[in-house]
Amino acid sequence: MSDIAIAQQAKMKPIIGLAHELFGIAAEHLDPIGHYKAKLSLNYINSLQNKPDGKLILVTAISPTPAGEGKTTTTVGLGDALNRIGKKTIMCLREPSLGPCFGVKGGAAGGGYAQVVPMEDINLHFTGDFHAIGVAHNLLSALIDNHINHGNALDIDPRRIQWKRVVDMNDRALRHIVVGMGGAANGYLREDGFDIVVASEVMAILCLATSLADLKQRLGRIVIGYKSDKITPVYASGLNAHGAMAALLKDAIKPNFVQTLENNLAIIHGGPFANIAHGCNTVTATKTALKLADYVVTEAGFGADLGAEKFIDIKCRMTGLKPSAVVLVATIRALKFHGGVAKEVLNQENLSALEQGFSNLQRHYHNITQHYGLPCVICVNHFSFDTEAELNWLSNRCAELGATCVISKHWAHGGAGAEALAQAVANVVDNNPPTINYVYDDELSLWDKITTIATKLYGAGTVTASAKVKAQLKAWQTDYGRFPICMAKTQMSFSTDPSAKGAPSGHTVEISEVRLANGAGFIVAIAGDMMTMPGLPKIPAAERIDIDDDGRISGLF
Repeated sequence: MSDIAIAQQAKMKPIIGLAHELFGIAAEHLDPIGHYKAKLSLNYINSLQNKPDGKLILVTAISPTPAGEGKTTTTVGLGDALNRIGKKTIMCLREPSLGPCFGVKGGAAGGGYAQVVPMEDINLHFTGDFHAIGVAHNLLSALIDNHINHGNALDIDPRRIQWKRVVDMNDRALRHIVVGMGGAANGYLREDGFDIVVASEVMAILCLATSLADLKQRLGRIVIGYKSDKITPVYASGLNAHGAMAALLKDAIKPNFVQTLENNLAIIHGGPFANIAHGCNTVTATKTALKLADYVVTEAGFGADLGAEKFIDIKCRMTGLKPSAVVLVATIRALKFHGGVAKEVLNQENLSALEQGFSNLQRHYHNITQHYGLPCVICVNHFSFDTEAELNWLSNRCAELGATCVISKHWAHGGAGAEALAQAVANVVDNNPPTINYVYDDELSLWDKITTIATKLYGAGTVTASAKVKAQLKAWQTDYGRFPICMAKTQMSFSTDPSAKGAPSGHTVEISEVRLANGAGFIVAIAGDMMTMPGLPKIPAAERIDIDDDGRISGLF
């Protein structure tokens, strides 16, 4: 059966009753959205502050391939399995963007018998958080143009406006646009553009904010552009925008409760991409889960060079969070793809390609254990086409690394298929106090932070940038030098070339652009030709999605 067919057969429990049954949360603390989704009140979250924290487990993956790795599926399967072996566990996931749902990837609520439900709702609009983020972002855009149109008292230089508009859809035609056409009544002519919502600084701020007050303060710190002297920043607070923006986000900041196919609680909240943003669910969701459960399983987007690095160097650095273990997800098929095998023949046994592609897993494992300083369990997400020879080779090769490697069948069997993985992870978590290494020190210059990430984690030999980019970083150094770096880079490779498979070394990483995210508290460094507004493929996933006369959706995943 397809993922959506499995999800549509789920026997869900009303979320209000489930939250009380599992964690004793009274109905008055939950805002239901239908029967199977609910938002948790901030007042209740605040009441948990004196409770001890559970243990945090981070799920990441090798560099993504068209073959699929199953990071979200593994997060759900592991969480269900931990509950099966008696560990009180909550899963914390990101909300899916409509861009990938209708583009290349399809749905993002797990797969097989390791899913969160209601799957269609989660993938399509969910609780409206992304809509609220997009509206808050675009309100600020409208206020900027309106302010200039009515006299420009702040002396904003229209040529130095840094704040684009956003939409939650892959639409390459909106990357570069002209606004204000049609005469003086429609404002003034200037170049503008759109990013996807998941790249919005408002998304990053929501995911890093610790309270409504913190949210509003961060929104006010957003730098929207510069004055005509070209050096004096203009903040969103100068436009009195942050109060209204926070008002639009008053519900979006509350974490969302849903459930797995096995009726375990999951929190899905926030959704920045890890290839163009920081790739983690909200701090509020993670910290709330840690107060409620003994174990919390969370994911970071794409490979361990992107999502996991940002989880460590941005989210953990800002909040003091410390994972007790990392699960590195790989598949035989994906490793063979990294070994040079075409997608069409990945189901055929090929030990030589597996050996070639193993270099990708090996570098990610090295980064996690050596540069992040975290214990790591390798999870091989099992496919029915995997052969015994391939599985034995991979298990033996991981053993040579000194790594714990578990073949897990959660896609086919849900939590029952991941009990061995759960026990292996629990053994690590229970016997290792949480420690963490950051990849770079706060005191390094912004440029040195960028080069450290590229050389240490990506294996780059050289990092380059134009004189303009380097001058911008130098200008920011005094005021923003302690900010962490959010690298925007292709997820498909350690290099900036998505076709460079395995573990390329000695390559050049070019930083083509840098952006200040003052409200979020980091600097975005765009490597190569990475776009913050993706485009649709030749045959979008949208073409196979349909709904029948009874409202039953098909083709979503």
